[in-house]
Amino acid sequence: MKTPKLIAIYALLTCTTAFFSAVNAQTNTVNALCSTDQGWCELAAAEFTKATGIKVLQSHKATGEALAQLRAEANNPKTDIWWGGTGDPFLQAAEVGLLDAYRPSYINDLQAWSVRQYAMTQNQVGGFYTSAIGFGWNTELLKKKNLPAPACWADLIKPEYKGDIEISHPASSGTAYTILAGLVQQMGEDAAFDYMKKLHKNISNYTRSGQAQAPNVAKGEVAVGVSFIFGFDLWKHNKYPVESTAPCEGASYEIGGIALVKGARNKAMGQKYYDFLMSPAGQALGAKAGSLQFPAHKATVLDPRIPKLDNVRLIKYDFEKYGKAAERRRLIERWTKEVEALPR
Repeated sequence: MKTPKLIAIYALLTCTTAFFSAVNAQTNTVNALCSTDQGWCELAAAEFTKATGIKVLQSHKATGEALAQLRAEANNPKTDIWWGGTGDPFLQAAEVGLLDAYRPSYINDLQAWSVRQYAMTQNQVGGFYTSAIGFGWNTELLKKKNLPAPACWADLIKPEYKGDIEISHPASSGTAYTILAGLVQQMGEDAAFDYMKKLHKNISNYTRSGQAQAPNVAKGEVAVGVSFIFGFDLWKHNKYPVESTAPCEGASYEIGGIALVKGARNKAMGQKYYDFLMSPAGQALGAKAGSLQFPAHKATVLDPRIPKLDNVRLIKYDFEKYGKAAERRRLIERWTKEVEALPR
């Protein structure tokens, strides 16, 4: 029969063992938010675990939703690393103190546009990849509807496209915010809002994520989508009836983000995942998963399907101004009141 003293010692040893087991499990785990294409998120996590033995607990969320989660967790962070998706929400997270600074030793091996993101944010946000906004359309649907392929922003507001265009919602989608902020910079704010009110009449649906347009166009669920060009090009390469173009007047573009979260529980594991994702091997996983953004690491072997930006008329996008939280909030609030509220 065990004495009370032995029972107490046994209980203490059991608790101690459980505590150290929990600590060990936690330190061998990384908690991540991924905002790029889900296939890339899943492949990267699997390959990292295979290479390191570190378990990845990862959620897939649009950038606007990911930013909202980090804000909600600010006093008790549950996320170690956030990666992929348009960069503006990352800049806003840096501005309000949600991210940790990290300047990787391989920074000189990264593209200049990636390095500029580090400099702009005091090393809190790295440039992960880049891609341009454009239009994608289903060739069979346009033929059936006797509609021409759009070439310019001006084409999308023509009455014949009513109900045939899909775009994402700027409150939840970084893609849509890139479009909104790009039009404001390109046209001037009042003119851009006048344009978006006209475009609103032709919109069939505002999706939660900017990753929805390419598959919806490819499957014939909508005739025209507005999103990043690379998404449409993947379906085209997979023999779907899809074509794409950048708008003739000029296109905004993204620099996808990657960042460590301030106050992360597993900071060392988050840094290892970060370095893996930014390595040539990690960057190449995008194309293997069907995500055709242009990678940040110069040594990445480029997939021939990745769209080149040489012939795209890129606008001079002001990441610093339009990456501010107050500016994003102001533009989205104006869009909600003046555009979304209108009947279609």
